[in-house]
Amino acid sequence: MNIPPGIDRRIAKDGTVSYRVRIRHKGQPVISKTFQKLDHAKRWKRITDSDVEKGKYLHHARGETQTLSKTIQRYIAEILPHKPKDAQNVKRHLVRWDHELGSLTLSQITPSHIAKIRDKLLSETTVRHTQRSPSTVVRYIASLSHLFSICIDEWGYLRANPVSSVKKPKNVQGRTRFLSKEEISVLLANCKKSKCRFLFTIVLLALQTGMRQGEILSLTWADVDFANHWIFLKHTKNNQHRTVPISKQIQTLLQSHRNHQPNSFLVFPSPQDVAKPIDFRSAWRVALKRSSIKDLVFHDLRHTTASHLAIEGYGFGQIAEILGHKSLQMTKRYAHLSQTKKKEMLKTMELLSDV
Repeated sequence: MNIPPGIDRRIAKDGTVSYRVRIRHKGQPVISKTFQKLDHAKRWKRITDSDVEKGKYLHHARGETQTLSKTIQRYIAEILPHKPKDAQNVKRHLVRWDHELGSLTLSQITPSHIAKIRDKLLSETTVRHTQRSPSTVVRYIASLSHLFSICIDEWGYLRANPVSSVKKPKNVQGRTRFLSKEEISVLLANCKKSKCRFLFTIVLLALQTGMRQGEILSLTWADVDFANHWIFLKHTKNNQHRTVPISKQIQTLLQSHRNHQPNSFLVFPSPQDVAKPIDFRSAWRVALKRSSIKDLVFHDLRHTTASHLAIEGYGFGQIAEILGHKSLQMTKRYAHLSQTKKKEMLKTMELLSDV
């Protein structure tokens, strides 16, 4: 058996044979990797030797010694501050990956490692005692993938992203729970009775405009154009600015809030700290309970806006523009409602022609 210099044949206690490659070049750390087959070891050694000589392997060896845990720490310190919109969630995802795979070096992490954790995440229940959704697991995987992309493109730790070979869980059809007109009336009445002075305005604003919770809570007075009856949204999910028209009712409510909080730059500040948005979750749950409304989350108010627009016969393009959807794919979940409206219109025409 012809084993070239730099490759060691190793026999484990159970008789398993492996081949460890060790590459030494002046001014470079030792690069090593173990293979089960000699041909694979020879091929890797040949390619790596060539890359080192051409200066292409100046940093890739770090992947052999740098642990995922240390890499995550660097990512959180250097990269995450430039991703303020979703930084909290990304950090939470990476902390979980650190817990699961942090002790492994970057080069040791394989698609099978990641797939195993993917399946574990899918099987778990959350703190709310609900099954973790496929879309949430996709976001966990995306956070890890971006970290590896930084390792490749900016830090030179690796040459390949192991996440790219991992299949993403298929998303189930998105929720289309929405409130009926009767439920809207009851909910708004109980929001108006709430001890939280902002709850009624927040819920009404969500229903009338389809704005997301994060968009509402991040509103500043500079975003509100009272003269032209607009709200200008800078911090949106897809990073696209958009303007939202507001009704006279909303404008009156906002003006009242502004008169009672002249020192706050936020439209809906916390009573404890005006520099932070209000936490209205407790008041929201109370209003839902008093309204006897079940299986509803705040984001469903956005679905309610879209659903009623579809029922009224507005086109997907119009609804997408109001909601700020980047593509029509998200909007098309309301297709069945617009089709129902079309059927009603045809029935009307049938009655008119029944002579």
